[in-house]
Amino acid sequence: MLQPKRTKFRKMHKGRIHGEAKGGSTLNFGSFALKSTQPERVTARQIEAARRAITRYMKRQGRVWIRIFPDTPVSAKPTEVRMGSGKGSVDFWACKVKPGRIMFEIDGVSEEIAREALRLGSMKLPVTTRVVAREDW
Repeated sequence: MLQPKRTKFRKMHKGRIHGEAKGGSTLNFGSFALKSTQPERVTARQIEAARRAITRYMKRQGRVWIRIFPDTPVSAKPTEVRMGSGKGSVDFWACKVKPGRIMFEIDGVSEEIAREALRLGSMKLPVTTRVVAREDW
């Protein structure tokens, strides 16, 4: 699973996800892409599950690019622990995805296969998405 090799700080505030994606909203590598339409935190497990679903349907033909990286540590305290005594340890890594962000790109397969693969991948993600093609630009 994806996670940073090292970070400047161990833990991070939760924060809010405001506005549209500033960058990463255009196709750079492939012909078809999965674009987010709502703000959400996507975990490293969800990214990996979507990647597996996409590559499995494509039967390992073509190429897949992952355009998001989980660099936000999310901490959690164990269940049934009393209040206080500090912030919990890092539980998992997540990526804050804004609307308009390209999450996955595909190339080297036909349009039908690409659209179905991206649809199956989007089922594993907590955000609503839409498939965009290079012709749409």
